[in-house]
Order: sequence, then C-alpha cells, then structure tokens
Amino acid sequence: MQQQQISETNMDNPSAPSKQLSESRSTKELVTNGEEPPERYFYKNCDEGFLDPSLPAMEIPVIDLGLLKSPEELEKLRSALISFGCIEAINHGMTSTFLDEVREVVKQFFQLPEAEKQKYAREVNSIEGYGNDMILLDSQILDWNDRLYLKISPEDQRQLRFWPQNPESLRDILHEYTLKLKMINEVVLKAMARSLNLEDNSFLSQFGEEANMFARFNFYPPCPKPDVVLGLKPHADGSGITMVLQDKEVEGLQFLKDSKWFRAPIVPEALLINIGDQVEIMSNGFFKSPMHRAVISKEKQRISLAVFSAPGPDQEIEPLDELVSQTRPKSYKKLKDYPAIYFHYYQQEAHLFWWHYKSPDRVEDPSRPWPIILWLSGGPVS
Repeated sequence: MQQQQISETNMDNPSAPSKQLSESRSTKELVTNGEEPPERYFYKNCDEGFLDPSLPAMEIPVIDLGLLKSPEELEKLRSALISFGCIEAINHGMTSTFLDEVREVVKQFFQLPEAEKQKYAREVNSIEGYGNDMILLDSQILDWNDRLYLKISPEDQRQLRFWPQNPESLRDILHEYTLKLKMINEVVLKAMARSLNLEDNSFLSQFGEEANMFARFNFYPPCPKPDVVLGLKPHADGSGITMVLQDKEVEGLQFLKDSKWFRAPIVPEALLINIGDQVEIMSNGFFKSPMHRAVISKEKQRISLAVFSAPGPDQEIEPLDELVSQTRPKSYKKLKDYPAIYFHYYQQEAHLFWWHYKSPDRVEDPSRPWPIILWLSGGPVS
C-alpha cells in the first residue's frame, strides 16, 4: 500500500473527501430528556454483554517513577510494557489534592448548561472542541460519551477559542497539568529506552522538537442500555504514549489481553499510562499498543481525562535500528503524521479494529504486529 501523507492542516480534516454527518444532541441531553439511546449507538449481534460482572480485574503493574534509576524498577517497567502495554504510575510529582482538582474541573465543565458548553463546540471537519466525535458514515456506531478535545502542546499552537473560561480555574489547572505531564512523558520515555538497553533519548528523538500533546475530557452519562452500548469502541491509541487520569469512584476502562477482557481497577493516586501505536512502531513491536474500550453504567456517570503524547505531524518515525536484527526483522515502514491516517480507520472502520484485534493468530503469536498498524504504516515489510 502506498504511504498516505496528510498535512498538519488536514490533521483537523482527515476525511476531506467524505461527507460529515451530524449528531447534534449530546448524550447528556438524551439522558436529561429521559430518551432511549438511538439505534445507531447499538452494537448488534453481540456475543456477550459489555457489563459482565464476572470480568476479572487486570493486575496492572504499579511503577514508582521515582525509582526508575534502579535496575529492579526498570526491569519491572520493561516487563509490564511487553506483557500488558500499560502501567499504573505513582510518585509522579502531583499530589492527590491536585489530581482531585483536575477531576473536579472536568466534572464542573460537563455539568454546565448545554448552551454554555456549546460556546466551545467542535467545528465542522475539526477534531478540537466540545461535542461528539466526527461522524463520517451512516453505518458508524456512535460512542456514548460527550468530550472536549484540546491541543495543549506546543503552547503556541493552542486554539484558545476552544478552551473553556467556565469553570474559571479550568485553563490554569490544565496548563499546570500539561507542564507536569510533559516532565512525566520525558521521564517515562527515557526509562523505556534504558529498559531496552538503548540511549536515553532514543524514543524522544523520534518525537522531535515540536512533539504534540492533546487532552480529551470524557463524560459518560448513565445509559439505560449498557449491555449493548459502549462509552468508547474497542481501539488502540494512535499516540506515542497515553496518560489517563481515571474517575476516582466509577470503573469503566477495560483492556483486552489473551483474547479476554479485563477491568482496569481504579488507583486514585496513579496515572494509568499505556503504549500507543507510534511507540509500538518505534520499538519494532517490543512494546505493544493494547486494545481497550470504555463501558458504561446504568446508574452512575463517569469522567476521565486522557492526554495523548505523540510526535509532531512532520516528524518521521520508524523502528529503531538497534531493535532490528536477523531474528527480529523490521516490521514497520517509515511514516509520518500517523494520527491523521489512524483517524480514518478508528471512526470509519471500527469493525475492522474489532475483528482483527480479536484474531486468534494475534494471541497465539505475540511477536506478530497489530494488523491495523501494519496497514497504517504502509503494509508489512518484506
């Protein structure tokens, strides 16, 4: 497949040839009006309910970021990212009080009247702003969530017209949170490199001088049909790494491992950090980008804040030379602006994500790269 190039301008319009459909009402409005979810939210012919109370909790390794100089913690990190693709990071430099403040401004924003939130509404053919995700196909299954999506770094590329001024503290708190996450991002990427016996900056150098960070505020209202509706469809992230602040009380995040779904337990003081597709490419498949989804509750609302760290759109990425050998050949081609290409498949081809990620071959052969990533990186390397 010929590699597709999409400019930075088109990153906000990754589907220019496609018509964009609209879903004008938020999920919160549907709940407030006492309406049933429209049919286009339903996953039909499900072989299992999403809210299976018997699902086991995933034993996600807890990593102390302050101990990553020690060989023991470094090996623990390497093992976790190879086996699980994610960690619970503690001792990250943010107090529990500050994390609660972050959670609170997320809740306060989504509790505002709809007219106030619409001041920051996502524009047509744009990713940033408040509302629903882009709807590109009549057959697209919708996610049961409202979201606010913002570019937070580089700072001079922030679109402040989408940054809410209500609640008043949101901008300042998000700015401080961004600065903290940029430091955590650097610490984790350097440690990941050392865990594979690489130079500290091996991954960071592929992120480039203009590395991007995007924040996605998620609100999942209660849903009367949680057995056939999802908060977020099954997917792996198109980022380099993703840092997630979970709701302090309500679970909803689930990971697929060994062809089975597991609950991600809540660790209130931790950041859940997972590998994205771009670091899987850089690591030549040593670190896996895990498939995950968000389920919803019939009675309780839930919030989360995911921050995606990724190379800039003009930055080329490829497997590091040190991780390519005769026994582990290069599995991905060189590419750039991965998120723009990824977005096509995430929104338009969700069923392909579902079936390819559930492939038994993927489970039986852990060294086999994710099929979707192979498509997006230009096909398998011969």
